[in-house]
Amino acid sequence: MLLALYIKQPWKSFYLTCQILAIALVFLPISAVRYLFVRPNPTWSWSHAMRVALARRLNSVIIVLGKGFSDPDYRAIEPGPGVEGVWLDEEPHLMNAELKIWSSVANVTSIRIPGYWYAKTGANSKPPPPIAAGRKVFLYLHGGGFIRMSAHPRSLISVMPRSLVELTDDAPYALAVEYRLSSAYPFPEEHPFPAALIDALAGYNFLVNTMGYNPSDIIVAGDSAGGNLAIALTRYLVENYEGTEVSLLGPPGHLLVCSPVTDMSSSHVVPGSSALTNDKDIICDFYTDPHHPPYRILAYVGPFGIGIASRNRFISPASLNPLVQARFTGFPRTFIIAGGMEVFLDQIRSLRDKMVRDIGERQVTYYEAANAEHDYFVFSWHPDRPATLRAIQEWLVSG
Repeated sequence: MLLALYIKQPWKSFYLTCQILAIALVFLPISAVRYLFVRPNPTWSWSHAMRVALARRLNSVIIVLGKGFSDPDYRAIEPGPGVEGVWLDEEPHLMNAELKIWSSVANVTSIRIPGYWYAKTGANSKPPPPIAAGRKVFLYLHGGGFIRMSAHPRSLISVMPRSLVELTDDAPYALAVEYRLSSAYPFPEEHPFPAALIDALAGYNFLVNTMGYNPSDIIVAGDSAGGNLAIALTRYLVENYEGTEVSLLGPPGHLLVCSPVTDMSSSHVVPGSSALTNDKDIICDFYTDPHHPPYRILAYVGPFGIGIASRNRFISPASLNPLVQARFTGFPRTFIIAGGMEVFLDQIRSLRDKMVRDIGERQVTYYEAANAEHDYFVFSWHPDRPATLRAIQEWLVSG
């Protein structure tokens, strides 16, 4: 496995130097000329095509740097200008027997982790007490394939919570959870499923039991891998609400997911599927080898092995495998965003169909940008972003 070689010095520096030179001196000049005449999508501008091409190339390079190579992580609150961090306490009493079994197998426990507040322009840096009745709040779970990115305001992906808090006066704050990132060989094997779900649960509990928000006023939001966690957290709250095993106050009032990863098995990888035909997506390495699952999935499933992705409702809620008994009865109003050119398009449509089946069409709003790639919403330059923001704003105001 070449990755095992490239993460070690001096090969790591050699590899990265060669890649930087190749990108700067060969890849970018050739792409710049090529896209003057033909582009992956005829509706894309030259700059759009160049940005996607560069992101595709970088995605395949930075994996050698490991998780969170430059971002803050769960071990500390990283200070900075305008940064409002808060500790989210461990909450082992909120774990049911099933979650305890998974955590025991994965050798993970509930721990204290950071969270970061995002505030609407002109508002206080964090919600002032007491929380007014009916005042909504976002609980944001970031993307990054379970292996990178951060909840910190300096992270590249922070554009999503920054944008959400500006949409309505009724929801002027977002709490982003700095959940633990997964890793696997050749890196240290750390924090597989269900570590991130446990951390998301701690964030939700903080909003309800520490801040005083009513569960019905919480909007659980996430993009890509964070979308998967948002769905998993909502499922856990729905399934255990008013249960006898653990005491949870109830599910959120809204669920907002952008390009969620909803099937980590291969049930949607069939001839003619978006997994194989949408090969111009910003994610270029997900389904390239049917015999070797992507590193990010292997890191997330950890000791359970790839087989758990074919039967676990928290990992693959939209899987077509009949072993995945994923129902959505009891889920809140949901807004689903997808890009028409992303590799996950089919599985996101399956998520939509399953949710409509279980909670009704009026409860599910589906927004698909036909010429957009995976997780396009987090790119501030993206031409489809303004229309998507307006659609989310209308959805928030209407309910």
